[in-house]
Amino acid sequence: MAGLCVLLAGLALHDSKLWQPAAVCTVVGLAMGIGVVPSLKGYQFTAWIAAAVTAALVYPAAFLQWGSFDLRGKWVILLVVQMVMFGMGTQMSLRDFDGVVKAPRGVLVGIACHFSVMPLVGFGLTKLFHFPNEIAAGVILIGSCSSGLASNVMAYLARANLALSVTVTALTTLVAPFLTPLLMKLLAGTLVEVNFLSMMTDIIKIVIVPIGAALLHDYLKHASAQNRRRVLLLAATSVGALALLACGGWGWIARNFSDSAQTLLSLPGFLLGAVVVGTVYHWLTLCLPQLDRLMPVASMAGIVYFTTVTTAAGRDYLLQVGALLFVAAVIHNAAGYFFGYWLSRASGLDKNSARSVAFEVGLQNGGMATGLANSMGKLATVGLAAAIFSPWMNISGSILANYWKRKPAQS
Repeated sequence: MAGLCVLLAGLALHDSKLWQPAAVCTVVGLAMGIGVVPSLKGYQFTAWIAAAVTAALVYPAAFLQWGSFDLRGKWVILLVVQMVMFGMGTQMSLRDFDGVVKAPRGVLVGIACHFSVMPLVGFGLTKLFHFPNEIAAGVILIGSCSSGLASNVMAYLARANLALSVTVTALTTLVAPFLTPLLMKLLAGTLVEVNFLSMMTDIIKIVIVPIGAALLHDYLKHASAQNRRRVLLLAATSVGALALLACGGWGWIARNFSDSAQTLLSLPGFLLGAVVVGTVYHWLTLCLPQLDRLMPVASMAGIVYFTTVTTAAGRDYLLQVGALLFVAAVIHNAAGYFFGYWLSRASGLDKNSARSVAFEVGLQNGGMATGLANSMGKLATVGLAAAIFSPWMNISGSILANYWKRKPAQS
């Protein structure tokens, strides 16, 4: 309350030395206190995102560089996004893919709607609002990414078809390395340079590799002793291969192969790393069983990190187009829910399955969009849409999930 009073006084007096720190203290206090109210606890993560955005807007320089350490460094953002994806992946299971056999029509409808509605609506919004080229490319990019794992949480809260939701999320993630670059090339190729091969490999590194490591952990939970030994041997071999790459192997590749070939040849190193990480993490969970429960928290912390850095880097752009970007986020998200639900119903899916598809279409993988924008070297522009769209998706998804929870489907 004191922070709010100082904030209002600072705004009334036009004194930035008063209202700026008060604004940050107020939103941080709100984020900490909102968890005390049971009915609002589900919005605490969103409150932390709001606090991060506010702090980055008020004090952008504090979130760009610490001494000689660049908080926006390409490898820093890559590792943070990979950690986020790995943490989310620990909540997935190989059994999630069983849904392909059990409900093929629902899965096909979900994938088709996801990779048609959202990219096209995003493209339409860029024409409607006349965003600068790189901002517009960011809107199309987040529309072209795979489903976010938040969709599974929302489907669970809404008591919709959770199995279908999880399966569609898993499969949109698997096909994203091919469909996302294709959609970006078709819809955003005139706005920014889109290298199909480079974007495809970046998605594999950013999404498939960390989630693959998490699924290896899941496999080891149920594997026979003999198969565990085989994986352990593979991990040891991977360590040796990575050591060879570090001790001159990659330098030799860089001297003897073209840039395109190097892009492809970098993938095996990441895949070997996934084997090592997945194996090591599994053995760590045997010693620390609570680790799986902590990983989603680490993921949320990672999301807060790259949202803060992206907002700080793109502050000037955000002040120019932030309001329009938010309006675009609301329209884009609502269109996903609307078309996802009604196209599913038109395809013959039951109401609970249609609700799941609505979440799958409406909720995008913001971490993937941020990682790709970072790989393109355009975090402050192309990455800005993800920083705005992601918090709103969490808010709207929670509201819709709770509404549907109170309105059980009858058929």
